[in-house]
Amino acid sequence: MANIHTQVNQLLHLAGMYLTKHEIENLEFTDFGLNNFNQEGLIIHTYVNTLRCCAKELIMLPQQICPEHVHPTIGKQQGKEETFRCRYGKVSVFIEGSKTPKPSVDLPTDIDNYTVFHEVVLEKGQQLTLNPNTKHWFKAHSEGAVVSEFSTMSNDDADLFTNKEINRASRIRL
Repeated sequence: MANIHTQVNQLLHLAGMYLTKHEIENLEFTDFGLNNFNQEGLIIHTYVNTLRCCAKELIMLPQQICPEHVHPTIGKQQGKEETFRCRYGKVSVFIEGSKTPKPSVDLPTDIDNYTVFHEVVLEKGQQLTLNPNTKHWFKAHSEGAVVSEFSTMSNDDADLFTNKEINRASRIRL
């Protein structure tokens, strides 16, 4: 897995992005507790996360999946509204709506843990905004992807995943 740091740096370079050494050293690597990082995992750099807003880079290896989840309303805090903007590569975002008959990516092998199959493909420069409490998941295409996320406050550890075995707080060291 030592090669992952090289892949991350290459993906950021291809996206035209620069992170400092400190930012690179503090990237969040999550395997969602599934111990299959290359298939279901995510690399996250958080620029800011306050009570009002959040900005992140989501770095995805080729064919990597961020599993299906929803950002729930908690108390008076409405679920997260988020905009994804593709900076490099392609990413398929799956949301509620009519099922896409022939998705442009292979569906997950643990298909029982996925329930929404309306595909929106984002290429470099395209973006999609999801309303609060929207169930979604996404998968990078063959070249990987770098996706900027702009949202209301993020409380990732409270995300609700369709796969009940997922532990969002799971972090791995590479």
